[in-house]
Amino acid sequence: MQQLTPGALAGIKVLELGTLIAGPFCSRMLGEFGADVIKIEAPGSGDPLRQWRVLKDGTSLWWSVQARNKKSITLNMKHPEAREIARKLALEADIIIENYRPGVLEKWNLGYEDLKQVNPAVIMVRLSGYGQSGPLRDLPGFGAIGESMGGLRYVSGHADRPPVRVGISIGDSVAALHGVIGAMMALRHRDVTGGRWNGKSGPQCVAGQGQMVDVALYESVFNLMESLVPEFDHAGVVRERTGGALPGIVPSNTYTTGDGQNIVIAGNGDAIFKRLMQAIGRADMADDPGLARNDGRVPRTAEIDAAIQQWCHGQDIDAALATLQAADVPVGKIYSVRDMMSDPQFLARGMFEQHRFADGTPVKLPAITPKMSHTPGQTRWLGPALGAHSDEILRSLGYDDAQIKGLREQGAV
Repeated sequence: MQQLTPGALAGIKVLELGTLIAGPFCSRMLGEFGADVIKIEAPGSGDPLRQWRVLKDGTSLWWSVQARNKKSITLNMKHPEAREIARKLALEADIIIENYRPGVLEKWNLGYEDLKQVNPAVIMVRLSGYGQSGPLRDLPGFGAIGESMGGLRYVSGHADRPPVRVGISIGDSVAALHGVIGAMMALRHRDVTGGRWNGKSGPQCVAGQGQMVDVALYESVFNLMESLVPEFDHAGVVRERTGGALPGIVPSNTYTTGDGQNIVIAGNGDAIFKRLMQAIGRADMADDPGLARNDGRVPRTAEIDAAIQQWCHGQDIDAALATLQAADVPVGKIYSVRDMMSDPQFLARGMFEQHRFADGTPVKLPAITPKMSHTPGQTRWLGPALGAHSDEILRSLGYDDAQIKGLREQGAV
């Protein structure tokens, strides 16, 4: 794939010390927009995500996306020589991204406080279940725990059933996005306070101010929870599970059409509600002054939903969509991936990229977002084989072939 302009982050060096989802997704996005990402993996096994979900030739199809544009070096971090190599890479990096438990990097002499003594411009993004402080900091915390503690699981599902999960690891991904945002703000601050470290110490040191970006999974989820806190603090309201409906904003729900398809209708704006009711033949509700505003509609939620559902039962999904779109009512089919792959909007926006595995097998990947007019993202290569770039990276640090051979014999790489 050819790109006319360099990525927005061209020239930025990123070191990834992490596995699975949150840390790797964070660095993946930076790599998609031009950053040079080096991923450290354990020899022999690598990132466990390599074996997650659907596999091709023993490697996860997810890996082709999560590790695209990254360079893989294998280092046995139990070995002192390997830790020294990691330290050299860390001191050269603009951004370090890690998602180990707090304290692991400090044991390897790779902690933020240690590195910034040498490179004051270093930026470290630390993603963990509970953050770098507090009584729970040392506990393991995956995305599911962040979703639960952050409030998302409590409000997900139906009122008469236990909470459910979203079908993806949303807690990890939301934390990763917070990490990207934090990294960008930290880069901006570094650059306006002096810029990149020149590799020298003492009076000759020229560097802006780096910082640590402390991302907790539960706090990232908590950040999405809208008016949850003031509603409880001021009014004692605990938001509960409401199935497919949007609580307190009416009507906004999921309905079933006559052909068994599911459709989302959001008629919660006052003018939109009037158009919706007219479109489904309920002029009585459209003209009811008690329903003209949302605060009047909320007490009559069941009545309004029943009217919309009754109309939907008499329509197939295509007819329902056509009618409501003609009335300028926000409406949408609930898409499966099969729907996405043939949808005109997805195709018009170029939301799938065609690539090939090393053996020539074609594969589509999701396109990169957001879309940038001058510095668009790019897939330069798919997720690499384990250790595919080890020799290249070691040579860039000054190791010759004999030294690299020795490191392998020692079990360091």
